[in-house]
Amino acid sequence: MRLSVVGALLLVPALAVAGDDRCVDVQFTPTDKLQIVAWIETSTGAYVDTLFVTQQIGSFGLGNRPGRFDFNSGPNWPYGRRITTFPVWSHKHGQSFPAVLFQNMATDDPDSCIGLTGSEYARCGENNLSHDFTESSFEYHYCKPLDHHGSASDVMSWDTGTCASIVYTDKGRFSTTATTGYPPRADLTRLAQDTPSVDLYKMMNPFDAVSQATPVGGTDTHASGSATLPPGDYVVMVEVAKEFDQNASFSFPPPTGIAFDYVGEPYRGQPSVLYRIPITSTPGTTTGLTQSFVGYGDPEGLDGVIRPIDGKITTDTPGSGAARLELVSDGGEMYRVRVKLQQPNLGPPPGIPANLQADAITSNSVSLSFVAPSYGDDHLQVGGYEIRIRASDEMTEDNFSQSMPVTARVIPAAPGEIQRFELTGLLPQTDYWIGVRAFDGCRVAGDLAFFHVTTLERTAGDVDACFVATAAYGSLLANDVEMLRRVRDLFLRTNAMGELGVEAYYTFGPALAGVIGDSDLLRATARGMLAPVVASVRNVAY
Repeated sequence: MRLSVVGALLLVPALAVAGDDRCVDVQFTPTDKLQIVAWIETSTGAYVDTLFVTQQIGSFGLGNRPGRFDFNSGPNWPYGRRITTFPVWSHKHGQSFPAVLFQNMATDDPDSCIGLTGSEYARCGENNLSHDFTESSFEYHYCKPLDHHGSASDVMSWDTGTCASIVYTDKGRFSTTATTGYPPRADLTRLAQDTPSVDLYKMMNPFDAVSQATPVGGTDTHASGSATLPPGDYVVMVEVAKEFDQNASFSFPPPTGIAFDYVGEPYRGQPSVLYRIPITSTPGTTTGLTQSFVGYGDPEGLDGVIRPIDGKITTDTPGSGAARLELVSDGGEMYRVRVKLQQPNLGPPPGIPANLQADAITSNSVSLSFVAPSYGDDHLQVGGYEIRIRASDEMTEDNFSQSMPVTARVIPAAPGEIQRFELTGLLPQTDYWIGVRAFDGCRVAGDLAFFHVTTLERTAGDVDACFVATAAYGSLLANDVEMLRRVRDLFLRTNAMGELGVEAYYTFGPALAGVIGDSDLLRATARGMLAPVVASVRNVAY
């Protein structure tokens, strides 16, 4: 896949010709749980193109989704636009997207809750983590907010970074007035509960093509791409962000007065840090590197100004602040980011990943393997892999790009070696098609390998907590489900008879939930039966 540099001819002094295409390899070793973006500017600071962006921003809409930007966070948190992730990049690239808001927002103003008080304020659109089932559709990527001080399953999921269950979320709608520099999600297919805006999310996202899975901490990473760069001087910029990276200068409290304020943890800390690597485009191969960051982004995400180094960013703690990227020693060179420009490969593109097969299948996961291909006349190691998954209908070359990207990252191995990866969070007894293709150092892709698999039946006990209520309302995040959970914890589990009832519910609930969940009529009936209970305790709980 070659990046098309829109308007590049206007940004550089020389005329571009066919021989001006360059492979750009950005090399670094990340620490854990980073968000990273790399882009090219001219020597005078004019934006040229984006080379690489982690999938949470580029494909899954982390920067442009419903909810307040200061919502608490946790593993795969579903709500809250993370505008503090890449403030410099999001203002530099010059593209603007409509902001995504909750469907029940009374106005297009994200600040429309100002002036409300009490429970009315807590449930106002931007402040609420729970949304009506009629406005929520099945979620393939994000998890429900987790109370890691509460249930054992939430604690376990928080510790492992996995979803406790598959949930429904509000995919939002486009604002008609508010805009942002972050793209919306590109992994959605509109369902009945979604707004027409969802049909436009992927169409409006130009960065999905250069999105890659978050690099694994401690691994040598090559964020590669191609661009049309006439001879001259350029700069590669790398912006690196991390949640929960607090220090004495940057530590922010959680939002107050909102619904479900007991879940998650305050994520805001040290802002994004920036690395700047000058590079010259010539007919041959050129390199550049840096050991130091040049500044940091706006802690509130409101502008694209790079703040100068002022002693507020941690520099001596691995994985934190300016040390989010490791300092690497290689042949006498020390770097945190190293960039290489070279001519594109003119030989054969990457081969097909051979013998793609399933090594293990469960009700909600599949482990797969394949043989690593090569590219070029010299049979070089590939630059990486693109992996996508499609449920229920067959994946083909025509619909591969419309299928959902996965976050599984495969570190390239030598040609002929066995490569392995695992897909989790799948549905039981469901048909899935998986597609894998390799790309070279310029992200030129080879042919696709496909594999079809059917997950196993649901295992005993593989159902989340409020079985019947969740089946009736469709989501553990529904307000009424949360109300019933509080009844369970505050009233039933405080006495022997109540505890006995809870245990009976946990014994027979899963089977009953399976019947209810498959029938719209039974779901409506269950909601009707639960409504008096919810109504009777709402005044007590609030």
